[in-house]
Amino acid sequence: MGDSAHEDPHLTQPGPPRHTTKLVGMGKAERNRADNARARIAQQQAAMRKAEQRRRLFTVAGAILTVIVVVVAIIVIRSFSGQKQAGGAKLSNSAFAGLTTVPASTLAKIGTGALPTTKNLPIRSINDTTLASSSGKPEFLYIGAEFCPYCAAMRWSMAVALSRFGTFGTLRGIHSTSHDVYPNTATLTFYKQKYTSPYLTFTPVENETVAETPLQPTTSQQQAIWVKYDTQNGGQGFPFMYFGGKAIITGPMYSPSVLQGLTWSQITGQLSNPNSAVAQNVNGAANYITASICKMTNNAPASVCTAAPIPAIQAKL
Repeated sequence: MGDSAHEDPHLTQPGPPRHTTKLVGMGKAERNRADNARARIAQQQAAMRKAEQRRRLFTVAGAILTVIVVVVAIIVIRSFSGQKQAGGAKLSNSAFAGLTTVPASTLAKIGTGALPTTKNLPIRSINDTTLASSSGKPEFLYIGAEFCPYCAAMRWSMAVALSRFGTFGTLRGIHSTSHDVYPNTATLTFYKQKYTSPYLTFTPVENETVAETPLQPTTSQQQAIWVKYDTQNGGQGFPFMYFGGKAIITGPMYSPSVLQGLTWSQITGQLSNPNSAVAQNVNGAANYITASICKMTNNAPASVCTAAPIPAIQAKL
């Protein structure tokens, strides 16, 4: 008992906390260095965690951005495809009006315009009863292709002429292929075109797309007519027009070069100017088409078919 006053005081005191055990026996300087080392390690670990968080954030953001880019690209491609192929872009109201309301006085003044003489044009009279009528009205059959630059030119003339006999629904613009002569010519598409007239039935067949893939097949009767009247070099050509068994047009009547570089609005904006090259060609061909339609409608309506220059052109067919 007397020895109790000399007992080692460390043996009678509680041990150090568990997390400081390693510091036992260290000097103050060593403890400070250890504390600093732990602080640096903690800072490095925190920095690493932040870097990893940033990396994950960038990875997620990159994935989201990639998805957005892909979706936008699909939308753009589909939109472009829709304009370049079946469907097209709706003409503006002013372009539609400029195309479908060319003044009769302008058409009379132009006559045959800049077109060559009738004997040098791919137009002639025929006498056929096939597809002579549809729903009790004479039928105007057109066979073309959206890629075709010559169809591109003639559709403008058809629209001008047909507007004198009836009413178009929405007209849509496309461009001919970029891989042929007169590339990317601004034009219309008659694919699924709505047209109403008390005088005739308009049957348009856009046989191929701008990409030259099948679009609208011909019926057996349409194919037979096409083969009969337009077999050239072992095949049929675009454009082909059959006016109720009374007349045919088997090719372009003017060069698409007059339309090169012009937009839909620029083309339609020039149609009422009889001095413009566009009007001289588009409307000159339109007058020939009008005369051919009058031939199959027995000159109805008289307000169109007896107006200049239609009777004079009919006399040449």
